[in-house]
Amino acid sequence: MNRVWRPRLPRDWWLRHPAYRRYMLRELTSVAFGAYGALLIVGLHRLGQGPQAWDGFRAALASPPGLVFQLVALALAVYHSITWFALAPRTMPLQVGARHVPVAWIAGAHYLAWALITVVVLLAIGG
Repeated sequence: MNRVWRPRLPRDWWLRHPAYRRYMLRELTSVAFGAYGALLIVGLHRLGQGPQAWDGFRAALASPPGLVFQLVALALAVYHSITWFALAPRTMPLQVGARHVPVAWIAGAHYLAWALITVVVLLAIGG
């Protein structure tokens, strides 16, 4: 009979190393994205229910718990984006001819696109 050795890890194994903690925090950001997506679906539902329901939804978003939730979701989205931009050059290295595109250029292109899209969205909603 062949027995497979399976090491037993304590539940807090990921707390023992900073890289594991950062990894778990990055994975936790998906929960925030899911919760914010659910919030947007509720907003669409309230919008379809009429002006009173929509105004109540907007008031809930403007309340202190609503603002805290949105700020936490924003912070987690920014963290997720920054960690993804750091990983992008490693997950999709670009090669032009025989030379590889420098890692800083790939990450920089992501940040530039992020900034440009942010400016376009802000101009669209604010102007």
